[in-house]
Amino acid sequence: MTPFKLTEELLEEIRQLIAENKDAELQSMMKEFHYADIAEIADEMEVEEATYLIKLLDSEKTSDILAEMHEDIREAVLKNLTAKEIAVELSELDTDDAADIINELPKELVQEVISEIEDREHAKDIVDLLRYEEDSAGGLMAKELVKVNENWTVTTCVKEMRAQAENVTRVHSIYVVDDEGKLKGRLSLKDLLTASTKSHIKDIYIPKVDSVNVNERGEEVARIMSKYDLEAIPVIDEIGRLVGRITIDDIVDVIREEADKDYQMAAGISQDVEVSDSIWILTRARLPWLILGLLGGLGAAAIMGTFEDMISKHAILFFFTPLIAAMAGNVGVQSSAIVVQGLANDDLKGSVRNHLLKEMLLALLNGLILAILLLFFTWVWKGTFATALAISLSLIVVIVVAGFIGTFVPLFLHKRNIDPAIATGPFITTSNDIFGILIYFSIAKIILGI
Repeated sequence: MTPFKLTEELLEEIRQLIAENKDAELQSMMKEFHYADIAEIADEMEVEEATYLIKLLDSEKTSDILAEMHEDIREAVLKNLTAKEIAVELSELDTDDAADIINELPKELVQEVISEIEDREHAKDIVDLLRYEEDSAGGLMAKELVKVNENWTVTTCVKEMRAQAENVTRVHSIYVVDDEGKLKGRLSLKDLLTASTKSHIKDIYIPKVDSVNVNERGEEVARIMSKYDLEAIPVIDEIGRLVGRITIDDIVDVIREEADKDYQMAAGISQDVEVSDSIWILTRARLPWLILGLLGGLGAAAIMGTFEDMISKHAILFFFTPLIAAMAGNVGVQSSAIVVQGLANDDLKGSVRNHLLKEMLLALLNGLILAILLLFFTWVWKGTFATALAISLSLIVVIVVAGFIGTFVPLFLHKRNIDPAIATGPFITTSNDIFGILIYFSIAKIILGI
């Protein structure tokens, strides 16, 4: 299968068919595309064109298209649909996707849409999911799953599974529950097929099964599923009853959103933003960290001001100030990035003291190598060994301190349940700039005897 690639020519052809109301040709063309590809096409269209496409195609396909569309485009398209039309689309979706779309609707429209869903059990399941936080296991799970009672015989089990499977897009696992609905384990399809038809499920099921609580954070669910290489994981409530399952496609979305969030935070953007957002929203997201950077720069300038006499006598120190500040910032960001990545992947084991010691030793080794290079360069360039020694020693201390700060801050924030990704951007850079300048001129003052 050739990967889909949206071109301007294809987009223009589709737009032309819409403009000329050539519905039959358009429907024929869309049959050749996956629903995710059609969603990509709709994202590049005007809202009226995307709405036309959604209304034209069969709801069995358009429901998946809506689920894949960009949130902003989908929200605009839904405004052009009636409550009845939205309800028809939601009826074709799994409950988790339907709940996500319901959450995007205006509050006054939610009840009307739910009341229009003909399958009342489906509507009840959607409403149930709306109770949970969006980024919790309960907010991520779908109600559709296959479960069997431990007291059933194999014959009864197969009959019930056939009925349940009609509402499940893909069967990842067969879960076993007791009479109270509490999760007991999972059932191997092989064991089911090879067992006697009179055998009871409690005699053949596997009692060991990984599960998560409805209130578990999405990031923790992603970590568990990644660690144990799971395609799906059951979700239980506070008393152990099976209430849903989370599949890998939902977890991929969680991982991507978390990565986007961390990347933006590391770049000094304090809100979740996109390129399509307004200038005002983008300004609000960026300005706080820029103000922090400005204050940090003013602080560094004030520190330099206290060493004005020394700079006037040894002007060469001034020329190396950007180098010291840059090295402090770079080392700090490198250290914090490694720690944040380790925390995110749950790879960071051992005590905080050991991590700090390791990072400081690494910083010391790097600092020594860089300082030797800088010593020879400065000595040859200016011919003053004392000045070259002062700058080089300062660089070593600055790098070690920057490594310490870059490692300690994210570990400290993590212990306080604050997202450590905040430490990988302007926060670390600014703090290390200030400490770097202070250390640099203080050591130079001592060695040069000023």
